[in-house]
Amino acid sequence: MDRQDTLWNKSNVIQKVRMGKKVEKALSKDKNPSSATHVEDDNPNKTPEPYKCIGNFLTDFNELCKQNGMAVIPPVVTRPKPPGPASGGNEGKPDKKGDKNKQPVPEPEPEVELNEDGEPIEPPPKTYSTRDKFEYFKPSVQVELDNNDKWDSVSEIFIRGWKIDTPMMDNFQQSWPTLERLHTINLWYTGLSEDTLHTLAVFLPQCTNIKNVLLDGNPVKEENWAELIGEESLVQNLSLRHCKITDKGSAGLGRALGTAKVANTKLLSLNLTGNDIGDPGAESLAGGLRMNRTLMSLTLTSNKVGDKGVAKISEALSRFPLSHEEVVERRKLISDRGSPERNKSPPPSRRAESKDRPGSVRSMTTQDKTKQKPSAKKKDVKGRDAKEETKTVKKDKEDTRGGGKRETRGTRGASVAAEATKTMGKTKDKKKDKGKSSNQEAENMDSQDLINPLLEVADYMDGQLWIAGNRTLINLNLARNNISETGMSSLLKAIQYQTTLTSGNRSGGTGLMRLVINKNSVRPENEVMAKLSEKMMLKDPFYKPPITPEGETA
Repeated sequence: MDRQDTLWNKSNVIQKVRMGKKVEKALSKDKNPSSATHVEDDNPNKTPEPYKCIGNFLTDFNELCKQNGMAVIPPVVTRPKPPGPASGGNEGKPDKKGDKNKQPVPEPEPEVELNEDGEPIEPPPKTYSTRDKFEYFKPSVQVELDNNDKWDSVSEIFIRGWKIDTPMMDNFQQSWPTLERLHTINLWYTGLSEDTLHTLAVFLPQCTNIKNVLLDGNPVKEENWAELIGEESLVQNLSLRHCKITDKGSAGLGRALGTAKVANTKLLSLNLTGNDIGDPGAESLAGGLRMNRTLMSLTLTSNKVGDKGVAKISEALSRFPLSHEEVVERRKLISDRGSPERNKSPPPSRRAESKDRPGSVRSMTTQDKTKQKPSAKKKDVKGRDAKEETKTVKKDKEDTRGGGKRETRGTRGASVAAEATKTMGKTKDKKKDKGKSSNQEAENMDSQDLINPLLEVADYMDGQLWIAGNRTLINLNLARNNISETGMSSLLKAIQYQTTLTSGNRSGGTGLMRLVINKNSVRPENEVMAKLSEKMMLKDPFYKPPITPEGETA
């Protein structure tokens, strides 16, 4: 028995020794990591991996600011709202058990506090909350959430009264495009510069649901505002109030609104209140209105617009003569509409039919000849189209020299423009019947269906081609400018022309429905002002005629 006990004790000791060695090895591995990881930890110059935004604005913004080494990180807070009523949610509702006779227990009235004289102290109002006076001026990023406490549902961003520099705009460039519900950006007096404005204009198209951009109170010396409404822009409502925009900035905005070759198709509202836009700037904006058929509201309150600028705007709204560049672009569009075979592959060369070619080349089977017959017919059709095109080109050349008559209402160009407007509805019906095309093809078809203003019916008068003006703009605000009776008369003529043009057909738009012209250089009692007010009163959709004593509308 003693021998067995000694053997048993020896085996236990051996097992304990082996287990101890295993534990020591495990501890040594933890204390002495591999050389590779050790080098990585000791290398302070290694740049950290760039942070990838996850769509949670609170987390993304803080991590990006930390990565860029910002000493002060503005807090991200929800936008303050006025407090709601303090009454309980179940007040006035019957009990769930249906006990209608049971009345709610009235809450005890709070004790009235008295001052030293024994008079009651008036409690503070409940319509607002008080804070420390310096907390209000601290930089912060205010947001609106579609779902409370869910930072991936940010829909609106408000930044007020602190400068957004280049590093901060870079943070926004990485975090804002990941917010799928973001539709409004409001940067009020944030000290934007040319670089930060350019950066904002570059990444705004990446925000797929962006609609409203408000940059009030941000004077930029370079005035590169036109970048915000470029070809890729998705902005529908743009506000640039009190940005000290001059005629230079409005010239860029006018070109971005529309030219003979390209026009903005997204912007619906443009607010330029409180800037330094004069007659040249108003003429530039009028040039954009000539070819733009999307903008519905233009606000030029508190600027320096005079009679010359208003005359150009009135001309763009009524009818206007085409410039040389616009005439050339019009003829290109008409030729493309009138000869759809033009963009196809050219007919085969005549060299293959030459008698000098070898017999092996000229010889073909009867089957090949039968296949070739329809192509020959197509070739004849193309030849006819080519002859017609050469005739129209010769005619256009004569028109530019002033020797012959130009396009009139009954000419081929006008008929093509009229056919283009008629076929617009047919193409839409065909799209409904198909239903199997992809979304991208549908968007391409929609862009083709948008009739270019240059394709409208033109009249030949005084050696120029005249077309109908913009009838899409329905709201124009020209209050607090330098407009005299002459400018008001031009506005009155434009509205009268729009009224006669849209009385029978409103396919091209309704024309102005709201015009604000108060506080200019004309008194309200003026005859022209009275006529304008009378005309616009009937077109205003919010106008309600007065009720007579008999109960009938006047």
